[in-house]
Amino acid sequence: MPSRVLSPYEQVPETKVDLDWAELVTLDLGLFDTPGGKEKLAKQLEYAAQHVGFFYVVNFDISQDKVNRQFALGREFYDLPLDEKLKYHNLKDLESGEYNGYRPAGLRQLKDNITDNIQVYNLPKFDGYHKRAQPPVLQDHIAEIEDFSRACQTKVVEKLLVLIAIMLELPDENQLVEQHKYDDRGEDHLRYMHYAARSVQENRVVGDLYSPGHTDLGSVTLLFRQPVCALQILNSQGEWKWVKPQDATITVNLCDALAAMTGGYLKSSVHRVHAPPDDQAHVDRLGVLYFARPNNHVILDPISNSAVLKRLGLESNDFTKIGQHLSMEEWVKLRQTQQQRRTKAPKIEGTKYEYAEKELEIMPGLAAKVYS
Repeated sequence: MPSRVLSPYEQVPETKVDLDWAELVTLDLGLFDTPGGKEKLAKQLEYAAQHVGFFYVVNFDISQDKVNRQFALGREFYDLPLDEKLKYHNLKDLESGEYNGYRPAGLRQLKDNITDNIQVYNLPKFDGYHKRAQPPVLQDHIAEIEDFSRACQTKVVEKLLVLIAIMLELPDENQLVEQHKYDDRGEDHLRYMHYAARSVQENRVVGDLYSPGHTDLGSVTLLFRQPVCALQILNSQGEWKWVKPQDATITVNLCDALAAMTGGYLKSSVHRVHAPPDDQAHVDRLGVLYFARPNNHVILDPISNSAVLKRLGLESNDFTKIGQHLSMEEWVKLRQTQQQRRTKAPKIEGTKYEYAEKELEIMPGLAAKVYS
């Protein structure tokens, strides 16, 4: 049976508001296979990786047409009736740490009867270990989705891991790639993410935030460019800066697993989702993201054969300091279970979100951080 025809995805206009933009490094992956290119890119990445954790990549060999097709698929999914989407949602799975499938908006009560406005649909990587039923609108295009998912890994993530290995002075530049094999069991996933626009009054009640500041739990996150401006990062001076949607780029952030594996040498970037500026405030925001993680068996101890980490004496991390040597699989389950525990209203004072101690406990001796 032929795939259903998708209508083209049209991006909305960029904001004309002059915002306080973050200054981010842009890596040209077109240099990767040129003489000395990897070393040049690794050097360029060094400051961003240690201080900001965010950067752009260009020339990543995935066409804009293919990116737009993924946005179109996300749009088609979110246009489905709620009862159809709920066929792919299981609250008990979410509470036990299973995050693939659909998560509807409204699971978290915020304030004054306002709930969260975020819908998520996660598609696990196609490694043979995560077989799930998909809605027909996605199943009809599943080969295309798999090709895109694999391209995210091979054309972007693996190249970034090589650059990081060079930066860490590992004996084998493919060492991290070997710990992130697409066809080995792991928790990588593609995500379509939808933020519903709120009124100005509703946004004000919840501190003008769609999502408070947090870090991601894997290795790297790829955010494909979409022009509804909302992403903000916390820079090394403790200032929130807007991330500008740059043409033909992917915005990349480093995450908890890489920070743990480097004893904190690499920064797990803190970011949040703010209500868009006035000229985009009425527009729903659709995101296409890819979350890369080490394979499930990888232990998140600091890398022992990095010349850089040895010189700096970075031999422990937040896990090992409390006597834990977590595998990636264990870390995902602990962190996802903790995140789903937050279903009631945090206290909101201005823009500050305050959670109960139990809601933030990941395990004894380790709590999640939420940044306002």
